[in-house]
Amino acid sequence: MNIRQFQYILAVAENRHFEKAADQCFISQSTLSTMISKFEDEIGIRIFDRKKKPVEVTSEGAAVIAQLRLIHREIDQLNELTKEIKGEIKGNLSVSVIPTIAPFLLPRFLQPFATRCPDLNIQVREETTSEILRKIESRELDIGIISIPVDHKDIVEEKLYDEPFVLYDAATTKTQPLHAGDMDTSNLCLLEEGHCMRTQVINLCDAHKMKLNSTLSFEYKAGSIDSLMRFVKANEASTLLPYLATIDLPEEERQKLSAFVEPVPYRTIGLVVHRHFVKRTVFDLLKQSILDAVKKVLPQMELEGEELRPV
Repeated sequence: MNIRQFQYILAVAENRHFEKAADQCFISQSTLSTMISKFEDEIGIRIFDRKKKPVEVTSEGAAVIAQLRLIHREIDQLNELTKEIKGEIKGNLSVSVIPTIAPFLLPRFLQPFATRCPDLNIQVREETTSEILRKIESRELDIGIISIPVDHKDIVEEKLYDEPFVLYDAATTKTQPLHAGDMDTSNLCLLEEGHCMRTQVINLCDAHKMKLNSTLSFEYKAGSIDSLMRFVKANEASTLLPYLATIDLPEEERQKLSAFVEPVPYRTIGLVVHRHFVKRTVFDLLKQSILDAVKKVLPQMELEGEELRPV
């Protein structure tokens, strides 16, 4: 058995079609089929049921393919390690960011980072925290940018910055600093379940023994901060926003923002990778690019201890 056979098998498993898999691997269909047959004969297990259309993976073959995927990822890690040792910054880098961070952070650092790494193929997408952690654990994803901590045995966390929350109240025309415990929660709107920011706001309210009893005649749970803001403004409601989400608001909207007095509620943003992640040079460049971008607009990022309160 050899690495090429592994690749051919995984290609068929992905495409469920020998001809498409052969095209993907840039070989003839007959060569691909012969190489897979030799592998099956060597291990004494039929991986594919060729009589089915599309091709189906046998129950025994599913277990073999799962192991081949692990082996293939380890081979990829070996290739990345050799690049790291030689100081090469090239290849692929996959980064996923949670939706409450992505639209406010990515535009500030992504292009400068990509410019610093011209030979790196960077793939970026928005995903939920749970999906990011799942993909990092399975080695499908290189780096995640999320709210930490997550306390996962196979995942390494590295802090980027602390981001304060501010209150946006669409009904007010004059704002002033307030204590978190004095916040009016009667018309407070939140993101839907699955967003860590929703959990953070609920935790903040619980910490101050505040009840979320909305005076609105219906319940609305937004799927994004943009949707949340549109709804809040239309219904003269209120919500909590992460600081970076407020920077580009028009001046008339900024007049509706209230900062919190100490202790300021905040969330911690960090990078997460698998414990066997090897692209340390790229990781350090990414981290520095983010820090260079946010320190210009987030002077509070270094405050810790009694001056800030995580939620």
